[in-house]
Amino acid sequence: MPLPALQTLLYDVQDGIATVTLNRPDKLNAFDNRMRDELLAVFDQTDADDGVRAVIVTGAGRAFCAGADLSSGGQTFDYAARPDAARETLRVDTGQGEVYRDGGGMVTLRMYRSLKPLIGAINGASVGIGMTMQLPMDLRLASRDARFGFVFARRGITPEAASSWFLPRLVGLQTALEWCMTGRIFDADEALARGLVRSVHDAADLLPAARALAREIADHTAPVSVALTRQMLWRMAGAQHPMLAHRIDSRAIQSRGRSADAREGVSAFLEKRAAVFPDRVSTDMPDFHPFGEEPGFE
Repeated sequence: MPLPALQTLLYDVQDGIATVTLNRPDKLNAFDNRMRDELLAVFDQTDADDGVRAVIVTGAGRAFCAGADLSSGGQTFDYAARPDAARETLRVDTGQGEVYRDGGGMVTLRMYRSLKPLIGAINGASVGIGMTMQLPMDLRLASRDARFGFVFARRGITPEAASSWFLPRLVGLQTALEWCMTGRIFDADEALARGLVRSVHDAADLLPAARALAREIADHTAPVSVALTRQMLWRMAGAQHPMLAHRIDSRAIQSRGRSADAREGVSAFLEKRAAVFPDRVSTDMPDFHPFGEEPGFE
């Protein structure tokens, strides 16, 4: 299915690598409802396209994403003040009064379900949702110019986009609490030291480094294996017992062990040649769901 016309993003695929660029540079790539919907559509596209082996997300101009679009002023975060049509897309009937889904969380949960690796090339300012949308990415590389901030408490709101789940798993509870309770801005060196980003690069080297990492995945690994591996590791990050991982591992290795990919991978190794994996994410994922029940919004 073709993508709708994009207004807030740029989307490009070259040699198996998709690059998604947040593209509102005059607004420092501020996040709005249109960007939310376009990100959801783009990640549906990358999952469906077997030609995409890895996805890089970056920003146009001097920011990655400066957070929510605040053009509505003090009512920006007041769902009841939004037009009916905008509210209806987020409304959930829980039987306990009106509840509206957080739009940033819709994006990060979609990223969490991605079947393709997600690499962040964080090129500049990243605060609020610009910060929390990075957390479900598998690898984050930062420019030396990047600045980060979980500024929610300084705006009178709370962390969103499921960041209370993602952030402590990445950097530990103490760092997560410090960053979120102070709301202070910190630099790329601190992000690296505390485990938020993988590496820090000069601005001109950032995208080439991200592409080199994506290339390593695209050129040397089996797409179905990567899709399963990504989901297994993310979902087991919150598992209560290693037996849950053992159950998924057992099913996955049994499924992949009898696949054409496994035969090709072993043969290529023994023959000292590059593997050409035949299986595709769109058609050859296992016929079981190894990840457990997906919770609903209750």
